[in-house]
Amino acid sequence: MNLKKIVIVSAILLFMGSVLYIIPAFFYDVNKLNKNNPIPTSFMKYRMDQWKRDGINKKIRHTWVPLSQISRNMRLAVIVSEDAKFWKHDGFDFEAIQDAFVENFRSGRFKYGASTISQQVIKNVYLSPTKNPLRKIKEAILTYRMEQVVSKKRILEIYLNIIEMGDGIFGVQEAAKYYFGKPASALTVNEAAKLAAILPNPIKYHPNSDQKFVTNRTRIIASRIAKIESYKK
Repeated sequence: MNLKKIVIVSAILLFMGSVLYIIPAFFYDVNKLNKNNPIPTSFMKYRMDQWKRDGINKKIRHTWVPLSQISRNMRLAVIVSEDAKFWKHDGFDFEAIQDAFVENFRSGRFKYGASTISQQVIKNVYLSPTKNPLRKIKEAILTYRMEQVVSKKRILEIYLNIIEMGDGIFGVQEAAKYYFGKPASALTVNEAAKLAAILPNPIKYHPNSDQKFVTNRTRIIASRIAKIESYKK
């Protein structure tokens, strides 16, 4: 077989493999998210496999609570810090995607993301943390499908219950108890801002630390919450 044939066959196999990887995204039963709490998530399983592989005896710390039992401060904190257009978009913030593309092109590496809360829910529930381009396509398909059948409130509820917030800590209820000794329903603006501040890397950052990134981001998030609340008065 000459080089040209090898290239053609390789391209065909690559295309077929890509199609086979993406096609299942059209058949996931995303309707289940309306009633079933997706625990453990794919990302939780990823962490547990990681611990097992490294010989670490650890378990997931998690408690599911309805959105009504999560303080408004916490809900606002994740929206202003992670996805300001959450209530308006259909799963994708195309302006943020464009800005991230420009910044990544300038830096020469994948440094900035533009995932919405909806995309993060899909990635955590069904997929993996890899940066595989095909995974992003699969994520986009599932995000679009979820946005058609699951309410924004339910998407936010799932997000707040499944996000990683520390080493083995998942969801805001467990994080509130671990870091502040109280339920998520009682979180103050500052406490909620601190928890939202660590989301970019909850293993590296601690909400009660004096890490510069955390203190600066906490101040920005708390300020944005204050502006929103001032508009109501």
